[in-house]
Amino acid sequence: MTRAKAKAQPLHVRFSPDDVLLMQSISGAEDPHDALNTPDCPPRKKWTEVDIALLCDLYPDSPTAAIAARLDRPIERVYAFANKLGLRKSKAFLASPAAHRLDGRIGKDCRFKPGLVPANKGLRRPGWAPGRMASTQFKAGVKPANTWRPIGTEVCVDGYWKVKVSDSALPGQSRFDWKMKHVLVWEQANGPVPTGSVIVFRDGNRNHIEPANLECVSRAELQRRNSYHTRYPKEIGLLIQARGALQRQINKLEKANEKQS
Repeated sequence: MTRAKAKAQPLHVRFSPDDVLLMQSISGAEDPHDALNTPDCPPRKKWTEVDIALLCDLYPDSPTAAIAARLDRPIERVYAFANKLGLRKSKAFLASPAAHRLDGRIGKDCRFKPGLVPANKGLRRPGWAPGRMASTQFKAGVKPANTWRPIGTEVCVDGYWKVKVSDSALPGQSRFDWKMKHVLVWEQANGPVPTGSVIVFRDGNRNHIEPANLECVSRAELQRRNSYHTRYPKEIGLLIQARGALQRQINKLEKANEKQS
């Protein structure tokens, strides 16, 4: 028993007067809707609840071509609507012969055929460099002039001086070739910095890099020195806390105003 073909409803579109004249001149139809509802431009069928239920039931374990024939729809529209619903083929179906993944049919027309000669065969080879390509390529061992610096170079980063001490770091890890100058000076006089300790400036001047001005302290001591609880009287510490809380509220209000605007 064959299912009766549902009669497609004509496509109705609201046209402007200029659009009506244009459609009449192109198609010769008195009514512009007649130009749209031709065999070459069939109207789209709406997805009914029955169609959607059938698609959800059959799609995971059935060939899409069979589903499209049963729904009387182009297979492309079935694929598109299934993707919109988030439907996927089951693992059991994809592993079955019905999926044609194991019989060599999928992608057959796009594969290289036996004996096919690649179009670029013989055109490229090691060292091939037409024009000025060879003269502008990086050579092995060449250091980029705009980023590489020789050993002993000193640079200032965020107020701290750094010295390049090696040139053996792996690509992307050049930071390991550099060392803080004040740490290097302290280690030259006292040996390696103990684990959990840091080197600080006694007078707070980062440019005064002399052994007498450098001090090795633990991180706990450094935290204590930098805390306003120990650097200032209790009353000043409370004021700093209140200022921080007030600033946070101001920042929240500014962000809220930015979102509203």
